[in-house]
Amino acid sequence: MPPPRRRLDRAVGDVAGQAAHGVENMRTALAESGASLSDVISTRVLVASSEQADLVDAWEVVRNAFGDHDPPSTLMGVTVLGYDDQLVEIEAVAAVRD
Repeated sequence: MPPPRRRLDRAVGDVAGQAAHGVENMRTALAESGASLSDVISTRVLVASSEQADLVDAWEVVRNAFGDHDPPSTLMGVTVLGYDDQLVEIEAVAAVRD
């Protein structure tokens, strides 16, 4: 029997809301690793939509979170993401000096 499918509980159907939640998660993960958004050296933002407006909505949330820090980034529209109702996934690579 396959494992039960996980559902997204926040911001269902809301690209900008899911992007904001992803940014919150990214800040938390970075902080737990002793890093912050200013340590991010690249990002990849995946949006499950063929509508350019949805990509722009997600991108504006992510971009605004970084303020003046402008790491190289990739924004991609994709067919589907891993969880039911998931519209946005944010991947970030950070580098911290010891």
